[in-house]
Amino acid sequence: MDKIIKNVLNELDRHGFESFLVGGYVRDTLLGIKTFDVDICTSALPKDIHAIFSICSNNYGGANLKIDNLNIDITTFREDGTYTNRHPEEVKYITDLKTDLKRRDFTINAICMDKNDKVIDLLDGVDDLNNRVIKMIGNPDDRLKEDPLRILRAIRFATVLDFAIDEKLMLSLTENAFLISTLSGVRIKEELDKILSSPNFKKGLKLLDDLGISKLIGLSYGDVFYTNDLMGMYAQVKVAKIPFTNNEKSNIIRITEVVKKSVVNYETLFSYGLYINTVAGRILNIDIKKINQMYKKMPIKDRSDIAISGDEIIDILKIKPGKIVSEIYSELITEILSGRLKNKKGDIKKYLLKRK
Repeated sequence: MDKIIKNVLNELDRHGFESFLVGGYVRDTLLGIKTFDVDICTSALPKDIHAIFSICSNNYGGANLKIDNLNIDITTFREDGTYTNRHPEEVKYITDLKTDLKRRDFTINAICMDKNDKVIDLLDGVDDLNNRVIKMIGNPDDRLKEDPLRILRAIRFATVLDFAIDEKLMLSLTENAFLISTLSGVRIKEELDKILSSPNFKKGLKLLDDLGISKLIGLSYGDVFYTNDLMGMYAQVKVAKIPFTNNEKSNIIRITEVVKKSVVNYETLFSYGLYINTVAGRILNIDIKKINQMYKKMPIKDRSDIAISGDEIIDILKIKPGKIVSEIYSELITEILSGRLKNKKGDIKKYLLKRK
């Protein structure tokens, strides 16, 4: 266990409270995966947690510590009441660890570890981890109806970890997939982001198809080639019911345009920039080193690199400012990138006078 995490557990213990690592950090540690998001559950009440760690911020009735590269959430053992709109109407603080664990989603996310690195497995999550299976805690139908986001979380974990989905859970996912329509586009995108970010994304897409979720969220795609850039993945799929920022939309459109050209060259590098071309290059299976080398050799990377100003063009050609200047620049860019014209003021002046 990381010394920082151990210190947090020891501090809670020093004040007389039980505390355990729980959830994704324990799961990933047992799988040999490096992770930085840490969940700690404790018998300490929120007011006690805030008093012990006075510099931390409130976080859903608990506390959040950011130390070095670790993001540590500390929450009190709790029991959830009836769910409405994916959230419990009432939360009751308790002192029993097992009851707290039963409110969590999957058995593999309910494995604990104490300050001495001892694994505490009250819901047989270690067996499911060893058997590489996603199994719901409690009745799957009830748990999915409580929070339909668990449908996508099951698919996400099966994809990212390359685990099977328990037969009982799979049947429940099939019967309750329609509940996805109650989720916001933002929540759907958060899970889809993680599915598409995985090199094993094809498994996730197949599960979405098989469960009929693709139709519900307006997801369609053809051949998809993995790229470690999320916008590169979204450039290869269409999703109707999730929101994108304007910047994301722009990048998706621009990547798609370069991919449709089926080539990366000086012209695409100049027009779209290195990032867009690199992502498109991965989709097109073009050597990224060659793209970077090409970019370095470019005679100009931006209109401002051209060795003559707009005012100089106007003066040389004795023309009035206007659209014509932009058209001239476009021609100069084409000629310089093609190698037919050197990016030197004298050469450009001669070219302009010849073309006058």
